Amino acid sequence: MFFAIWALTIGVLLITMALSGSLLKRLPVSTGMIYLAAGCVLGPAGWGLMTPNPLEDSANLEHMAEVTVLISLFATGLKLGLPLSHRYWRLPLRLAFGSMALTIVFIAMAGVFGLGLSLGAAVLLGAILAPTDPVLASEVQVEDVHDRDRLRFSLTGEGSLNDGAAFPFVMLGLGLLGVHDLGALGWRWLAIDVCWATAGGLLIGGILGTLIGKLVVYLRTHHKEAVGLDEFLALGLIALTYGVAQLSHAYGFLAVFAAGLALPRIAGQPNADSLPILDATAGLGDRHACEEFATDTQHASTYMTQAVQGFNEQLERVAELTIVLTLGAMLQAARLPAVASWFLPLLFLVLRPVAVELGLLGAPVSRHQRVLIAWFGIRGIGSIYYLMYAINHGLPRSLAESFTAITLTTVAVSIVLHGVSGTPVMRRYGRRAVRRSSR
Repeated sequence: MFFAIWALTIGVLLITMALSGSLLKRLPVSTGMIYLAAGCVLGPAGWGLMTPNPLEDSANLEHMAEVTVLISLFATGLKLGLPLSHRYWRLPLRLAFGSMALTIVFIAMAGVFGLGLSLGAAVLLGAILAPTDPVLASEVQVEDVHDRDRLRFSLTGEGSLNDGAAFPFVMLGLGLLGVHDLGALGWRWLAIDVCWATAGGLLIGGILGTLIGKLVVYLRTHHKEAVGLDEFLALGLIALTYGVAQLSHAYGFLAVFAAGLALPRIAGQPNADSLPILDATAGLGDRHACEEFATDTQHASTYMTQAVQGFNEQLERVAELTIVLTLGAMLQAARLPAVASWFLPLLFLVLRPVAVELGLLGAPVSRHQRVLIAWFGIRGIGSIYYLMYAINHGLPRSLAESFTAITLTTVAVSIVLHGVSGTPVMRRYGRRAVRRSSR
């Protein structure tokens, strides 16, 4: 009976989301908000069908969040598709490294002087909460591989990069708490956790994404082999890249993202004008036509990228549903301490905007775009992952309970605030951009 109720509930939720998908795009409501509310109903405060405990189930929750972030990072890498050396990456790099580091510093200061935390605990809290999210930011992400809007590209690139770029600060916080080896005078942290893990992750992902992509295209165009099963290719490349990076002590998040960036850039990609024809033909369900595109020298690369991206985006939605439902069910455990009731307004309205302003000093960004970049610092699945990672790596229980309350509440509030504002604000931004371009 319990399983039947579960099946009924999830079935109703999924069908409702499928039928109302286009309607949600016109309303100030995000899918994350729907999933969060459903999780609250299914959790201990509601029907009691889900009873996850963030402390006792931290290992499973870490892996759930980890998989969700990996899928999302690969998907956004495919959509962005430009090498990190391209000029479009100047703003996202400044946001992902400069602004995020400043945000960690500001949160750490608030933690020490406002929450009474030790330096190590404050740095760790900053590293957990500073990264923006590529999973829950669909309203402000680039829409496709040809979307080069400065605001969308900056927010998408920032959210993808800083999920990995925050890792050194997580390790620093754990090291200052005595549960991670920083080395004498911090040499190990600087050499391994900062330099090698970051550069190695990007290098491994770029190499594997390029090699696997070229191998598939070669087999398809020269031997008519390896056609189809693009779902296996997507999952396999994510798993292979992540596994190699982790075993090499590099950051798997950055590696998977770099693999997603590399895949669309392999030889044989046609120009943009041929893409609508490819999409329209592939959508007819003509298996023979699809195989022709998949093995054609001119289109094989783009067909492979689009097929992988289409599957990965669907998988990303399922992963988002799973983790946000679970978040909603855990909110009963997130009793934010009264002393920290000022912390969320400070984070969203002061710390993030100041960090963005400082990080973008001198950048060619309009005042309107700066305000929107500062506002849409969406907190989400990455923060949940880092929280669970810290708990599973020896975070003292008292800190674990406090950090869980702060983190889960922060993510939930972010989902609601940015979900309500995302659609109307970005619609207005789009109209403004159209008026400016028509002048």
